[in-house]
Amino acid sequence: MPLPSAIHKKSSNWISLYIALGVVWGCSFIFIKLGLEFLTPIGVAFGRVSMGALTLVFWARFKKIELPTEKKIWLHLWVVSLLLNVIPGVLFAFAETKVTSILAGIINAVTPLMTLLAIMVAFREEKPKSFQVLGLMLGFVGVLTVLGVWQGLGENPLSAVLALLLAVTCYGFSFPYSRKFVLPRKLKPEAMAAVQVSTGAVTLLPFYLIDGIAKDEYRPGPVFAMIALGVFGSGFAYIWNFKIMEAVGSAIASTVTYVTPVVAVIVGIIFLGEKVAWYEPVGAAIVLLGAAIGQQRIKLFNRS
Repeated sequence: MPLPSAIHKKSSNWISLYIALGVVWGCSFIFIKLGLEFLTPIGVAFGRVSMGALTLVFWARFKKIELPTEKKIWLHLWVVSLLLNVIPGVLFAFAETKVTSILAGIINAVTPLMTLLAIMVAFREEKPKSFQVLGLMLGFVGVLTVLGVWQGLGENPLSAVLALLLAVTCYGFSFPYSRKFVLPRKLKPEAMAAVQVSTGAVTLLPFYLIDGIAKDEYRPGPVFAMIALGVFGSGFAYIWNFKIMEAVGSAIASTVTYVTPVVAVIVGIIFLGEKVAWYEPVGAAIVLLGAAIGQQRIKLFNRS
């Protein structure tokens, strides 16, 4: 039986990774916006996964971690890469050619609801608990508040909003899929992440060669933004993501996207001068409350 100190250490580890992941993925939306100054949406998606793949493969070799050799696990990790890297990577970048990075970050918070839907429809053996459902639904109310849904879509094109929703649907299904088909293999997170992101890079390479560069103008800011997006957002972040799922499950792991809109709003205001309305911080507070309940940081139930 694990010692109490070991349990506390494990809990502290996943919470610190959870916070780091939320910050990194929250900043990714401004990095995407900057990358679009010289890359197409496909170029942004490929750039981030290719640099992420190089980072993860190098890190795995540095840690002397062997990559899996079984074809079946490579296939499952390729599916995860489609759901987490390839399709959403292109869709988010496409959407940000038409909407603000703040809106992209906010809609990203719908991911836990899509995860809950995937669990209930396609992965029923991972049964969501009552406090998770309440937290997710409260978080959704917060997202609606942040969006100011009573005002409609405003100037946001429907195509961009639909692209964002499709992207987060892919995210939502990736969590329980990984939980069912990847995590039971008991592979090192570094190995899983390296294969996942590498297969995503290979998938996007031919599309990048056809339509990857928007213009041959490489200013330091956008270039460094793409490096950060690749090394951290599509690199180390996936190691942290797998570790969180191993520790607390896919439903709670997916609530990291409740942190990302808060970060996205802050960096969008500071670095891009994007506007924020009064209801956005109010909605963000509701989102964080939902995340706290979903993780049982705030306990409303004695039994789930």
